[in-house]
Amino acid sequence: MEISETDLIAHLLDLSAERRILCAVAGAPGSGKTTLARGLVAALNTRAPGCAEMVQMDGFHFDDLYLEPAGLRARKGAPETFDVGGLRHMLSRLRAGEEEAVAVPVFDREIEVARAGAQMVPRAARIIVVEGNYLLLARPPWDSLRAFFDVAVRVDVPEAILRARLGARWQGLGLNVDEIAAKVEENDIPNGRLVQNHSQPVDFLLRQDN
Repeated sequence: MEISETDLIAHLLDLSAERRILCAVAGAPGSGKTTLARGLVAALNTRAPGCAEMVQMDGFHFDDLYLEPAGLRARKGAPETFDVGGLRHMLSRLRAGEEEAVAVPVFDREIEVARAGAQMVPRAARIIVVEGNYLLLARPPWDSLRAFFDVAVRVDVPEAILRARLGARWQGLGLNVDEIAAKVEENDIPNGRLVQNHSQPVDFLLRQDN
């Protein structure tokens, strides 16, 4: 079912009236899911200060110290390059809401490293918006995560737009034309097709056509 951001915000506020809820925002690389998640959290906190926090799946990237010898460095960002078990454990703690705060890792894109304990999610936050490509992927071990989410949202963007956004992203990071082509066509776009074609059913779909 398609939904507007305004209606989604109202829905999340209604659901969180009695208990903490977790909302998954998934989508292909370059789909704008991070921007959407940040916007949702900002809007929620404008309406009810301190009610929402955003958590990013990218904090669970495996480090290059593992990826290089495992032959996975070129595939960084693919499903097999994440610590799904660690992510599952964090979601369990967030869902329980029993601790004063839960420390979560944050991925630092400037140095390509996940910083452990870089963000604290307080118990007072009633709405946790979790964003990431594979949160709703219908393949083990990712498919075990769906049970933690009260609301599942996927951002749907045409592949041509994804390709343009991804090219601009890598260009902004200083990559040359050949490096950009390899990143986009050999990793990002295949990962995006996986998300688009092999995700579990969602509660809401947000379409972006520009």
